[in-house]
Amino acid sequence: MPNVAVIGSQWGDEGKGKIVDLLCERFDVVARFQGGHNAGHTVKFADQHFALRLIPSGILHPGKLCLLGNGMVIDPEALLDEIEKLRALGVSIDGNLKISDSAHCILPYHKALDLAREAAAGGGKIGTTGRGIGPAYETKVGRFGIRVADLLDPDVLRTRIEFACSEKNPLLQTVYGCETFDPEKLYEAYIRYGEVLADRITNGTLWINEQIRSRKSVMFEGAQGTMLDIDHGTYPFVTSSNTVVGGICTGLGVAPKHINRVIGVAKAYTTRVGSGAFPTELLGEEGEHLRRRGNEFGTVTGRPRRTGWLDLPVLRTSVMLNGIDEIALTKLDVLDEIAEIPVCTGYNVRGKVWKTFPSFAVAHGDYKPEYRTLKGWAQSTEGTTSYDALPQAAKDYIRFVEDEIEAKVTIVSTGPRREETIVR
Repeated sequence: MPNVAVIGSQWGDEGKGKIVDLLCERFDVVARFQGGHNAGHTVKFADQHFALRLIPSGILHPGKLCLLGNGMVIDPEALLDEIEKLRALGVSIDGNLKISDSAHCILPYHKALDLAREAAAGGGKIGTTGRGIGPAYETKVGRFGIRVADLLDPDVLRTRIEFACSEKNPLLQTVYGCETFDPEKLYEAYIRYGEVLADRITNGTLWINEQIRSRKSVMFEGAQGTMLDIDHGTYPFVTSSNTVVGGICTGLGVAPKHINRVIGVAKAYTTRVGSGAFPTELLGEEGEHLRRRGNEFGTVTGRPRRTGWLDLPVLRTSVMLNGIDEIALTKLDVLDEIAEIPVCTGYNVRGKVWKTFPSFAVAHGDYKPEYRTLKGWAQSTEGTTSYDALPQAAKDYIRFVEDEIEAKVTIVSTGPRREETIVR
């Protein structure tokens, strides 16, 4: 089995967790390369329900190895909490979970800054989860972050925490009027985290390349979605890492030639969480219908997701940026009760039609979506496992998407559970 990347093709929440879980049996290793515990994957099969934040979905499969890559930012407290919750559900987590020593840590002052900035931004807030992701990436890029390896080195850890507090405390107190942090208390907490996690910490780049060299098959698991990429998304309303396929190379230390295939995951409609451009957003009853039918509430935050019609310029952009070979189309069943389904085929920007996402026009909302209305199927597809059993109108919808974005839909999800899936 070649090495495969599973990438979100919209604004995140596309159902990547289910797709990774579905395909896991074919792979030996599942590696995550970016993001933190702001991203959530929900996996359901039979009567079991797992909510994952940091740990790859492969952990639910016995015999699979999982890696948290160097491109991630990791809150040790959140990681240990997730491990214990999964163990309580019967999931085995021992030597099957590794952590890159070069990943950066989230500390409480990162979270405090995240929350304070959002509160101060008022109407201009980004809509972050408040978990310190952005500030942690800032300290990484600023070259004074605390890495996972530092949790095992008392002298380095103490020095770096003291320096961070000397900088962050005046900012929190003077600018935002927030409480400050005692560096000694932080040191005591984080050195303990290092002791607990020590057996999992490894040279992640060396480890993943050893797996590849030994012909282990690897699935690269993305978090969030292409349109939240720090470079290619709807900036500034994006996440703080590279969510596109190129992030695998830097976030794990894997050469491009080792990424053999790319699967893009996309909903049959569109959602996003937080602020920022959303051209096909539905603000009335139609949007609320999609939210109810699709249970569109954040895995991590529980926040209601914004909902809208399928946006093909977004998908074309994702296909281009990621070199997507095939699409896993999720939540087709959510559209079952809609008689006519509009699909955005392009944008009119100052009289010119754009078939990909016009990022230059985002700041001023200077775009007008153009729609093609397709006939709905008005019957249940929930739980369907055969493509032939789908209503003809549903097949027409899928074919239309394939033709427009020039990528084959090879997986169709017809419900939240693992077994409610069509594999073509």
